[in-house]
Amino acid sequence: MLVLILFGSHLFSNAQDSTGLTGWKTSSKKIGEGKYQVSFSLPKTSGWMVYAPDQTLADVPTTSLQFPDSAIQTRGGFAASHPATMVPSAIFEKNVFVYEDSFTWTVNIEIQGKVPAQLQGNLLYTYGKEDEFNPSTTYSFSVELEGGVKASSVKVASIDIRKPVNDCGDAGTENKSLITIFLLGFFGGLIALLTPCVFPMVPVTVTFFTKRSVSKRQGITNALLYGFFIFLIYILITVPFHVAGKAISPEIFNNISTNIWLNLAFFAVFVFFALSFFGLFEIGLPSGLANKMDSKSGIGNIGGIFFMAGTLAIVSFSCTGPILGTLLVGVANQGAWPLTAGAAGFGIALGLPFALFAMFPHWLQSLPRSGGWMTDVKVVLGFVELALAVKFFSNADLVMQWGLLKREIFIALWVIIGIFIVVFLLGKIRIGHSSPVKKFSLMRVFFLLLFGSFTIYLMPGLTNTKYAELSLISGFPPPRSYSVYPVKKNSKIFEPIHNDYERALKLAKDLHKPVLIDFTGWACVNCRRMEDKVWTNPTVDSIFRNDFVVVSLYVDERKNLPLAEQTVEKLSNGSSKSIVTVGDKWATFQTENFGATSQPQYAIISPDQVALTLTKYYTPDADEFIKWLNCGLDAFRKK
Repeated sequence: MLVLILFGSHLFSNAQDSTGLTGWKTSSKKIGEGKYQVSFSLPKTSGWMVYAPDQTLADVPTTSLQFPDSAIQTRGGFAASHPATMVPSAIFEKNVFVYEDSFTWTVNIEIQGKVPAQLQGNLLYTYGKEDEFNPSTTYSFSVELEGGVKASSVKVASIDIRKPVNDCGDAGTENKSLITIFLLGFFGGLIALLTPCVFPMVPVTVTFFTKRSVSKRQGITNALLYGFFIFLIYILITVPFHVAGKAISPEIFNNISTNIWLNLAFFAVFVFFALSFFGLFEIGLPSGLANKMDSKSGIGNIGGIFFMAGTLAIVSFSCTGPILGTLLVGVANQGAWPLTAGAAGFGIALGLPFALFAMFPHWLQSLPRSGGWMTDVKVVLGFVELALAVKFFSNADLVMQWGLLKREIFIALWVIIGIFIVVFLLGKIRIGHSSPVKKFSLMRVFFLLLFGSFTIYLMPGLTNTKYAELSLISGFPPPRSYSVYPVKKNSKIFEPIHNDYERALKLAKDLHKPVLIDFTGWACVNCRRMEDKVWTNPTVDSIFRNDFVVVSLYVDERKNLPLAEQTVEKLSNGSSKSIVTVGDKWATFQTENFGATSQPQYAIISPDQVALTLTKYYTPDADEFIKWLNCGLDAFRKK
């Protein structure tokens, strides 16, 4: 699991040439309207052989180009500055063409529509020597195009969030001591414990320690290790920031938590866990290897505990990532140590309660080891795992806007899962090695009432009525606007402007109103909670409709920007970031102007883009949020 985190940090890094040969240089020359010649030069190969273009080895072309937009097309193949050398290849048992010294490749491209000021893309090339072969090695490049349309910078000079008109709102972590940041991280970890992404892991933890602990002493040791590993994992994920410094994007946690492939991977993992709980197979190491590891050094036990700690850290990202993400801005301004301090506090707060809870696995030792209640618990957990799998698939669906898992479909799947749990606990169906129900214990009756009541509670969510709000789980299903029902013109649901900041500014100037910016995300749980619980407050709703122009900017929107708006932005910390998607633009806009990477974050500015207040983060107290809104209106009147 930790490997996935570190892989994510590499995946979303701003660094280029992190692998492969270094020293590539790119240039361009205009040869016609919308037509350019792009050159790739490598001054030295450092003892490697670079395979010439227009060859296919191991069923893979040796050289190709990738562009972020279909409006960019290559015309013809690569042309080389001089012929390649033919050498025999022991790998392919035939002659191949390679470059062993400096060379330049050129290729013609054509761009339909407006030409961007900078051309971004990936050159995939192949290199090797002797018996080493490295196909499809990526060199990410950005090169200026003559006559291209320069995209506007996301940094707005007039927005100075450190000097708002009124000093109200939430202060960030900038310039705070390490102890203060540690305490902020600790407090954030306590909040994360209350999120729906963390609580479902508690029964999984209980099951794990119940199976592994054979004595009270071992149970306590395992529990302390579990808590320590949670703390250690959050410390370890800050190591790349110390090693790579500014090369890593401060938006990495949001990128990981909203990445569609990771969410789909979590969906598959949870389905896999569910099938295991249903008794289709057992998850574990091969018995011979596990026995050898346990008998030699106990590493199997330690590895299993670390795996559980890593699982908690990974699957809770959609809730904990945004909370921890607020601390990431400190990397750009103060270095990596503030992040480590915050992560340490976060990890302790998250790990300590789990460790204390897991110290007492003997509370469940009276349950049968196989069959009976223990098997029933595993089956119920399997259904819970399926419900969580639906949530991760929903994250991917929301980010990509596929429309496959609208709100009512999401709720219907949970209702079906709830019905299956109730029917199973009633003994009407048997799954895996579950035993027949001969009597109803108080515990079984309790869970019957719990899951039965929850399933009944969910059912109005299938309708298009006022009872469909489901405030107890607000933020977990997709928003009301992502519905199978058409939105009524007279709907009471407030709808802000979506992803059109320029339109919001123009409208604010015309109406002489301040702008409320809502930095949000499709997969943001706390954003949905704010929309469901706070935005629907009559006073908040009235202020939004009458006193502000509200614009929601989705930092995880995966749609590409128009080609002319795609650029490479020079950030205030000295690094560069590729801006290709709508989400790239708004995430960078948030970081550069408002100093945070977490969502939701709310900012109030004037139509001429002056900060009226400090920003506001997740605020479930409607009265507190209203007080901040009124402070913004007062600042606007002063302005």
